[in-house]
Amino acid sequence: MNNALVSIITPTYNHSSYIAECIASAQSQSYSNWEMIIIDDGSTDDTYAIAQSFAKKDARIKVFTQKNIGIFRLAESYNFALEQSKGKYIAVLEGDDVWLPEKLELQIEGLEADDELVLSYGKAYSSSSNLSENYSLSDLSGFQSEVLTNSPIGKATEVLLFRNFLVALTVVVRRSSLENIGGFKQSHGLPLVDLTTWIELSLQGKFYPVHEPLGKWRFYPHQITKTYTAEISQGFFDFTLAFFEREEVFFKEAGLQQSDIKKHFHRLLVEANSRSGRYKLMRKDFRGARKNYLRSIFSYGCKGLIWKCRSLVGIIFSLFHTDIETFAKRLGRVSYK
Repeated sequence: MNNALVSIITPTYNHSSYIAECIASAQSQSYSNWEMIIIDDGSTDDTYAIAQSFAKKDARIKVFTQKNIGIFRLAESYNFALEQSKGKYIAVLEGDDVWLPEKLELQIEGLEADDELVLSYGKAYSSSSNLSENYSLSDLSGFQSEVLTNSPIGKATEVLLFRNFLVALTVVVRRSSLENIGGFKQSHGLPLVDLTTWIELSLQGKFYPVHEPLGKWRFYPHQITKTYTAEISQGFFDFTLAFFEREEVFFKEAGLQQSDIKKHFHRLLVEANSRSGRYKLMRKDFRGARKNYLRSIFSYGCKGLIWKCRSLVGIIFSLFHTDIETFAKRLGRVSYK
């Protein structure tokens, strides 16, 4: 029977409405040999107190708090938690997400069977903020098995540079592999550490995919991916260009050119700015929405024409301070997807 210690890293900030469910989902795991390192980034609500109440009753849970340093220094929080941890494996579970009960058991069994595996991941539901509705389930069926398993090593890298199919809350990493790359990575102004870290790990070893739902990822208007949609896309563009210069031999062997990167990200930035405009409309930031919509329309030539048209519609809504979501729902477009 597998009994390797798993260290769960849980960064959290103002998650008082969610942190109890998050911790409870770890406690409900069928695999019981874990520790949970919770890093509260100076929350102004009851997040820290709620987490502490769990720690007092469960010795596997350790809670730390710090002065708020924000998401653009997120790697510091992750790597501090890594220093406090003792597990052979490192799992990621942010304070507003939850796991399904057999998540760790399914992954540790696979990881323990092959020392060449650097990480495991699986499917995740995108859910409403109260978890009452599942919008969609991440889909791995469109990828070749060589990509999903990263075999040969580097096969997944070619895809991850353009599309992230690793949902962070499902990922478990072999500690030694993570330490080999210097811990969690954050660069180029990105407010996250996941994809940059997975890409570095994809050059270290194979992956173990689990083709089952492992958790739920909450969708709500003020989360990082909605607040910084355009900035994240620009950051990935800058990261990928830098990665191209560093790993020129890899790109040459993969048959990828810098022009491929630019073409992809120019189209993506048109879409990202349009999406960012929509999310700002939802928060009634009409001036900010127009700024993103105009950038979507007038940047990168004719790429992403459909998204440019959507941006034109968005500008009209922003000028009249109109709720675009009411219109979207009439068209059957679910919010936050």
